[in-house]
Amino acid sequence: MTEFPLHDLETAPEASTPLLEASRKAFGRLPGLHRVMAESPQALEAYQLLHRLFTETDFDAEELTVVWQTINVEHECHYCVPAHTGIAKRMKVSDDISNALRDETPLPSARLEALRTFTLQMLRQRGNVKDEQVQAFFDAGYGHRAVLDIILGLAQKTISNYTNHVAKTPVDEPMQAFAWTRSGKPLAA
Repeated sequence: MTEFPLHDLETAPEASTPLLEASRKAFGRLPGLHRVMAESPQALEAYQLLHRLFTETDFDAEELTVVWQTINVEHECHYCVPAHTGIAKRMKVSDDISNALRDETPLPSARLEALRTFTLQMLRQRGNVKDEQVQAFFDAGYGHRAVLDIILGLAQKTISNYTNHVAKTPVDEPMQAFAWTRSGKPLAA
């Protein structure tokens, strides 16, 4: 049987119960991703911790969204692109930014575009970026900490994107309005 269980508070392993309770408190519901991850309390806890730590970086709401959605779109995550579209709306990120990320069209500022480009380079080159790519990122106003924070975001999104691919996590009802499939050719980085 390849279908992954969607746990709730009654069916989840005991060690996942407090983690799911935290999810319900934070989101007012149990996100499907968390319900799938509950099968492994360690995976769910790691994801929740990485999410919290990433949101505590120096990145503002727009920058968090750029890193998250750049990774989600590159990984073609059917679950996370809609979920982070809804999250961006809650964080008051403009629809222009969200749409540019989803559609892989230019972002409204050179600084955000540099963040997307460097995130793609880190992802596609598995961290083996060239000195001139790092320098271009620094020239856009970012520093060493931002490089490390992107790596943190990559770790978080790899866990969720890969989980959603293998589990075929159904998109949560509140996020179905933001359903997404890649419409064109991936961006050059």
